[in-house]
Amino acid sequence: MRLRARGVTVRYRAVTAVDGVDLDAAPGEVLALLGANGSGKSSLMRALAGVTKHGGSVAWEGGGAVGYMPQDNASSAALTAFEVVLLGRLRSLSLRAGAAELAAAEAALGELGILHLAQRQLGTLSGGQRQLVFLAQVLAGEPRALLLDEPTSALDIAHQLQVLSMVREAAARRGLTTIVVLHDINAAARFADRIALLRQGRLVMTGTPAAALCAEALRDAYAVDVAVGPGPDARLVVVPVRPVAA
Repeated sequence: MRLRARGVTVRYRAVTAVDGVDLDAAPGEVLALLGANGSGKSSLMRALAGVTKHGGSVAWEGGGAVGYMPQDNASSAALTAFEVVLLGRLRSLSLRAGAAELAAAEAALGELGILHLAQRQLGTLSGGQRQLVFLAQVLAGEPRALLLDEPTSALDIAHQLQVLSMVREAAARRGLTTIVVLHDINAAARFADRIALLRQGRLVMTGTPAAALCAEALRDAYAVDVAVGPGPDARLVVVPVRPVAA
């Protein structure tokens, strides 16, 4: 399922949150959206997911469902992990779940290695476990594309690595077109195939981590001078140096 977005614009009254963005994404790849706070990342994701009004065009070519995981999930803390995931197949738990729905929920939990949490209440889980449950909820709907808005926010380093590893593995295994909003530049360098940098609603740069995460583009996007170099495993490492003088 291929994404082809052209001239995407999102306005909230007098504020233009996304300004004429063109974006492509292919099956099996992970595309990370990066940018400072207020750069339009979440607004762009909502436009791609079809949950907010926008100008321009968003075409998902090839057919199939788009799975969207927003920043904040409103699931009740009293629900079990299994019930939360089942909502990825049912609009309401008041609806009768058939064998196919139950099997899909169980399979999604198993795929992410959290089937043992099925009967635990959401409110008793750690932040990383909850994010994996929400990811399983999206996967249970058997999407052809994944849109994940800050799935690692407020997680410690270990849980960030766990969640992003699961995202990358699921994208490769299922051939999913995956777009993920991240704040951690180094996590994006490690897990993304391509990176799109946003600044004030406009696209600054799109390319591989090696191409997009250059000092000039990051300075433009974040107003921060950075040092960029190879890390211990040959992947890029970005170190903030100083804010750019106003």
